[in-house]
Amino acid sequence: MQAIRRFMERALVLLLGAAILSSSALPADEQTARVRAYTRQIEFDFVGWTLNALEIKLEQASLRTHLYLSPEQSSQKVLDYLDLVGRIQDAENRLTIIYSDPAITDPDTLSLSLRAELQEMYARRDSLGPLAETILQMQLGQTLASLGLTLGGQPVPPILYHSTPLPMALIVSPRDIIRQEENISLLPELSIDQQFELEAQVDRALNVSSLVVGIGGVGTYPTMVMQTNDINWLAEVVAHEWIHNYLTLRPLGINYMSSPELRTMNETTAAIAGKEIGRALVAAFYPELLPPPPAEPQPEASPNGQPPVFDFRAEMRITRLEVDRLLAEGKIEEAERYMETRREFFWENGYRIRKLNQAYFAFHGAYADQPGGAAGEDPVGAAVRALRTNAPSLAAFVNQISWMFSYSQLQKALARQALGTITGKMEPTPCSMERVC
Repeated sequence: MQAIRRFMERALVLLLGAAILSSSALPADEQTARVRAYTRQIEFDFVGWTLNALEIKLEQASLRTHLYLSPEQSSQKVLDYLDLVGRIQDAENRLTIIYSDPAITDPDTLSLSLRAELQEMYARRDSLGPLAETILQMQLGQTLASLGLTLGGQPVPPILYHSTPLPMALIVSPRDIIRQEENISLLPELSIDQQFELEAQVDRALNVSSLVVGIGGVGTYPTMVMQTNDINWLAEVVAHEWIHNYLTLRPLGINYMSSPELRTMNETTAAIAGKEIGRALVAAFYPELLPPPPAEPQPEASPNGQPPVFDFRAEMRITRLEVDRLLAEGKIEEAERYMETRREFFWENGYRIRKLNQAYFAFHGAYADQPGGAAGEDPVGAAVRALRTNAPSLAAFVNQISWMFSYSQLQKALARQALGTITGKMEPTPCSMERVC
């Protein structure tokens, strides 16, 4: 019976992986084909990565090592792994310095012991990583159950993630309006000069605004999560990407690419839920590492006549509003000159933004879990935040918004909430508790 159960579990994983991957495949239109003429040779191989990740997951599941560890031992295994990742990152930085220092004439000899140390740590990471991931998946499942986001106590789909170097993303927006039209995944090892050259080629050929960006996670199945030594960031991102998997099985996720509004609804929902779930996970299993709750934003004072502390989100919101105004008036070149001026302003204040253009706002503006920032005055993110504020729980919020397939449904839901507040009772909806509209 155990062998049959393991076989069924493995079959379920494979079927879910195939279903979710196939659901993300969209027919290429003419512009996509034109963009891919410049990216085809450097695009990320999702199929190969997924098959490798599933093989790792199936091997770890067959060992079932995590079942023989106490809760304390399990958490310590994860912390040991994160400590190892931090030491690897430190060693890699030291190696980069050795090969970049013009005063070092023989970096190969000087770095010999460091490179040997790195190889040993890489082998340990490959050995410990799958177990640490399995433990964190289990801890996330228990957290989701405590928050009412499971079916019969089990997450659907099952939680699977794998830490790995992530692909980069080529974002393409029209020049006359901020709108993400393309998001093409590229090899993670693209150098900075290759990124600049690709952007220049696409911009010249198609008269668009493009930007190669780094990402922290991808909602494939298993989900892809960047390697880190920060348990708070890791818990949040793993939860964020699982929410994308959860939404993929419902109308909101299925319609992710249908409109910019639905993309913002998806990303803002995942960002809100990821933060709340990640914090709950750390509070339950790593309480000593839980940071204090984020403080409410306060106006910055200017003691002793000193200038106020630089507010990145406020300044970015100002930038987005002015760019939107200029583009609406057809002043494309003026908007682009303004963005470059503002980029220099951000750089002077410690924010190393490589390129600030329409594609930058098209990508970052969809993550509107906090007011202001790159989203500007986009009402969609504010509407999602309002729905969460008025919901009795995170599960109620996620279940309600997951069954929406248009921005108008979100607006109607908020209107019903407002009417219920005025009349003192909530307006009935035609949906069940499982499928709240």
